Amino acid sequence: MPGIRFTKTEMQYIALFESVTNVTVRDCIVDEEDERVILVVKEGEAGMAIGRKGRNVRLLEEMSGKKFEIIEYSENPAQFIKNALKSAKVREVRITKRSNGKTIAVAAVDPRYKGIAVGKDGRNAERLRFLMKRYFQMEDVSIV
Repeated sequence: MPGIRFTKTEMQYIALFESVTNVTVRDCIVDEEDERVILVVKEGEAGMAIGRKGRNVRLLEEMSGKKFEIIEYSENPAQFIKNALKSAKVREVRITKRSNGKTIAVAAVDPRYKGIAVGKDGRNAERLRFLMKRYFQMEDVSIV
């Protein structure tokens, strides 16, 4: 990903992940506060990254003591949002360019899954906002 520089720690997680899964990592964010590693993988490779019945993720978590979250990349911002909120049953994503030139997105999720989409203390929503700004220069993402 042009313009993204990895820290030594992120590089170590990428190397570990790629050696376990044989999947190419596009991006890695180490969230020390929540003890998690967020990995963005090439389109079409999320299933292989996760492994049968989550085997790869479990192995990585045992080896590192951190929680691993895998998101499948997409050039399409609406699809990327759906991928990032995969377990939350996204009904619709609306992307709007405001008159001030800033782009925002609204993701409508099944009300029963809103808690999953937002995450504990809003951390999934924050992760999504961070990634959308990083990849698509999107100003804000709301989950409704």
